Amino acid sequence: MRDTLRSKEYFDERATREMALHMPQAPRDMKETLAAACRILAMTGQEAGLAGQISARSERPDAYWTLRFGLGFDEATPDDFIEVDQDLNTLTGQGMPNPATRFHLWIYRARQDVNAIVHTHSPWASALAAARQPLVIAQMDMTPLHDDCAFLADWPGVPIADQEGVIISEALGAKRAIVLAHHGYLTAGCSTEEATYLSVYLERAARMQLRAQAAFGPLTPVDDALAREAHDYLLKPSIVNGTFDYWCRQTRRLEAQQR
Repeated sequence: MRDTLRSKEYFDERATREMALHMPQAPRDMKETLAAACRILAMTGQEAGLAGQISARSERPDAYWTLRFGLGFDEATPDDFIEVDQDLNTLTGQGMPNPATRFHLWIYRARQDVNAIVHTHSPWASALAAARQPLVIAQMDMTPLHDDCAFLADWPGVPIADQEGVIISEALGAKRAIVLAHHGYLTAGCSTEEATYLSVYLERAARMQLRAQAAFGPLTPVDDALAREAHDYLLKPSIVNGTFDYWCRQTRRLEAQQR
């Protein structure tokens, strides 16, 4: 007798319960998580000299934590993060912030759901930006960005003033990511883990898009309903945090091998 096929919702709910039970998040404080995120970005080839930025919302109003200027992602430690105010004055720690982090403040003001931001000029996302192309969601691993990646078609210049913050935050809108034409990209997550997860997958998606287009021409987007389903599934906190923890272990192994 043929078994009755159970719904996908049944398996989704079961997987969600089991992941919460068997994949607890590794304990880290805020600055340890930021430093780990920097090592992950470096490991995945996303450094661009001093152009890359990462920040996390502070408990203090109109303030955030960021890597002190002058350091690359690969050399960041928890002690290298400083807290700055809305005028980029250092409140906690030693050093100055990257002047281009000013636009982060505008995103934090506009989006109370955003607690961390990553911005880089990574190779493949920057190539997509140089080609002035929005992201096309054409494969499952791209779907965390489905209907969640905005596109700013015109470059407002180096984002060290207030006006660039207005432009970028308005273009981002309610989405978690944005491709900045002639520039790079940023991701905005509810946590540092989510912003980093989206960053890695956005860089992979840009690489996949450009390679597939070069080989086969225009891409066919994933069906909207299926892409939305995959988006929600792959952004479950257990998957995001479990993936981040894996990447942390991976960076530690690589660092041990280099000693």
